[in-house]
This record gives sequence, C-alpha cells and structure tokens, in this order.
Amino acid sequence: MEDVAIQSYAKEIIELESKAIENLGRLIDTSFSDAVNIIYKSKGRVIITGVGKSAIIATKIVATLNSTGTPAVYMHAADAIHGDLGTILRDDVVICISKSGNTPEIKVLAPLIKNFKNTLIAITGNKDSFLGQQADFVLNSFVEKEACPNNLAPTTSTTAQLVIGDALAVCLLKLRGFSSDDFAKFHPGGALGKTLYLRVRDITSQNMKPQVTLTTPLKDVIVEISKNMLGVTAVIDQDEVVGIITDGDLRRMLSSTEDFTKLKAKDIMSRNPKTITNSAMAIDALELLEENDITQLIALDSGKYAGVVHLHNLVKEGII
Repeated sequence: MEDVAIQSYAKEIIELESKAIENLGRLIDTSFSDAVNIIYKSKGRVIITGVGKSAIIATKIVATLNSTGTPAVYMHAADAIHGDLGTILRDDVVICISKSGNTPEIKVLAPLIKNFKNTLIAITGNKDSFLGQQADFVLNSFVEKEACPNNLAPTTSTTAQLVIGDALAVCLLKLRGFSSDDFAKFHPGGALGKTLYLRVRDITSQNMKPQVTLTTPLKDVIVEISKNMLGVTAVIDQDEVVGIITDGDLRRMLSSTEDFTKLKAKDIMSRNPKTITNSAMAIDALELLEENDITQLIALDSGKYAGVVHLHNLVKEGII
C-alpha cells in the first residue's frame, strides 16, 4: 500500500471507532447509574475480570479506578475458576467484561459469583447473552462492527469497553469529590506527580540565595551572581526585594557603558521583578516564566525574600 492509501485507511478506522464511541452515549441507561451508586456505596473493592483482550482492558480499568480513589483488583476469569475465586471478598462488587458474554470461562464464572451473593456488573456487547442474563446490572458496550476488516480481532469493541470503564471511574471520582490534592497522593512519582505536589519552596530550599544591597559595588555584584550559579541576584533594601540583576543586565551594561568602575547595584538593577510566593506550586512558576519570557523568578515568603527559582530547576525536576 502507498503512504496515501495507508493514511486514508487509518482515518477510516479512527472514524469507525469514533462513531461507535459516540453511539455508546445512547446506550447509557439506569443500569449505568445504578452500577455507579452500588460501587460508590460498597464497603468492599471492585473486582474486574475478563478473558483475552477484555482481560487486558480490565487491567487498565483497575489501574484507573485505583488512581482515582476506588479500590480495585484484577482477576483473570480463567484463573478464577482454578483457585483465584478467593480474591473475591463478601462486600466486593464484581465487574465482568466480555464482548459476547458467552465464552466458556464466563459461563462457569458468572454463576459462582452469584452463589457468593456478590453484585455482578456486566460490560458486554450482548445484553441477551449468558452473562447479560446472570448480571445484576448490564452496561451495554455494543458495537456494530470491529475495525478489523474481517470483523474478528477485538478492536472497536475493546475501545468501547475501555470508554465504559473510564466513564465509571470518572463518575465515581465526581461522587467522591476526588480533588487534585487526592490525585497527587496516588501519583507521587514522575513528572505528573511533581506537577501536583512540588512547590516553589521545595526548589528554593535547595538553591543558593544570592542577594546584594543597593550600594553593593558592581564587582561584588558580579561575584555574587557567579558564585551562586543562578544567573541572577536579588537587590535587597531593609529586608525587602527592590530589584533584580541578571546576567542579561550585566551584558547590556557592559555594551553601553565605558566606565563602570563606580557603578553600584542600584545603577543597573531592574525594578519591580517578577515574584512568586514560596508556597505556590512549581507548575505555576513555570507558567509565570513562560508568560513573561524570563528564566528566573524571585520567591517571597510573607513578603520577604526567600530565594530564586530558575527555569533549569524545573527542567531538572521534570516539570518541563
């Protein structure tokens, strides 16, 4: 196939799947809201099971639920009937995912779950299937056609299952009032976690704290900037920040001044520097740097000089 033909075919597949997802909205009914409320009020966990590609979707939904405040456990349907049924506790709610709802493992597993008297929720494309008949609530994930040209490989159907799972997780998140602070507790690692919990003070506490006074000689200003390796120094007067001197200010001064031996900090500083509170989120510091096209910010704590946050700090922390 030529590149144009491949791209055209890819667009057809995406359009096919997007239409199937759009149709899911028409299939949402009281079973969905009832299932959400049952899970929300449950004192147990959510056990999610399936076989084949549905099992892979189950693991993703489990991960999404766990990260948004709903405890969930994955259980493979085939393993369940060979000992893993012990995973299910009395108060757990079980979600079983199956496109057809008639696979051999499901036909064995569903009655066992019912015997345990656990609530059984089905995510299936066939409401009239064995699973659909056994389940307390059926979440309809029907798709008219798989993206596979043979209409065999699970493609559109697994996308639909995934979307149903996301809808469940986000509805539960809303019911729980799950906030960005709660999200940060479950995502402490990596760049994502840092955008949620890293504050300016976490950075300034590790940096040097360059500062000079209004009357500091230019030579000493240069030394202060150089030794602290932040490319900047704050200018302090009576414990308040009144200005800032950057590497750029020094370069501009050198290019426009022949005799700079008598210059003081007050002669070359920029007044009204951009500042941020020490308690602000690091991601907010990044936004402020980008908005003003600068690389350093002065951090303040109760109006007093607390240090410097540099763009390089945010790069190092993985915020960028």
